[in-house]
Amino acid sequence: MSDGTPPRPRLALFDLDHTLLSGDSDVLWCDFLMQHGLLDRGEFQARNQAMEDAYRAGTVATRDFCGFYVATLAGRSPAEWAPWRERFVQECIAPRLPAAAHALVQGHLADGDTVVLTTATNRFITEPTARHLGIEHLIGTGCEIGADGRFTGALQGEPNMREGKLLHLNAWLAARGERLGDFDSVAYSDSMNDLPLLSAAGRAVAVDPDTRLRAEARVRGWPILSLR
Repeated sequence: MSDGTPPRPRLALFDLDHTLLSGDSDVLWCDFLMQHGLLDRGEFQARNQAMEDAYRAGTVATRDFCGFYVATLAGRSPAEWAPWRERFVQECIAPRLPAAAHALVQGHLADGDTVVLTTATNRFITEPTARHLGIEHLIGTGCEIGADGRFTGALQGEPNMREGKLLHLNAWLAARGERLGDFDSVAYSDSMNDLPLLSAAGRAVAVDPDTRLRAEARVRGWPILSLR
């Protein structure tokens, strides 16, 4: 029986890499740049793999991780990168977004939920991915643009990673005059790196989780979902 209290609005928070996406946007971006001669494969490939391994192990500092990938944009403007970015999303990202991922997002949108894509990958790379998924709201790591209109290769603000995801989410909500507690919220992620966000949400769902998050989900009774 209802007590007459109106239901709270719903908020769905989605991680991108290895959650909705079968792969990692940053790693795929670097592979794409190397394939097309925009990064030197001999110098970069091993560093790229080492960074991904450290991320999965949870041993890399957030600024080191996010800054490593933001640096790949240095020296070109957003307009100069735009055609490469669109090609990257069509060739490398769209085919790795499973039908089940699209269906999950569309289900929340159809229910009238506020849907947010929140990712450690930088905003510039992930803006077309959010559009492809039909997600209006994107929170990602910021990239500094210099006085000449080109990316400097430096981060802008705090990375949207680990505790930073909760920090940026709260700031985004505050700018809208809202708080996380105003919502019936659910967060989806594959990674133990997202434990702060998963713990803060009203509900948490581990999606194709890494080993550490799978164990944590079992301890906490969080559902485990596969989109693959």
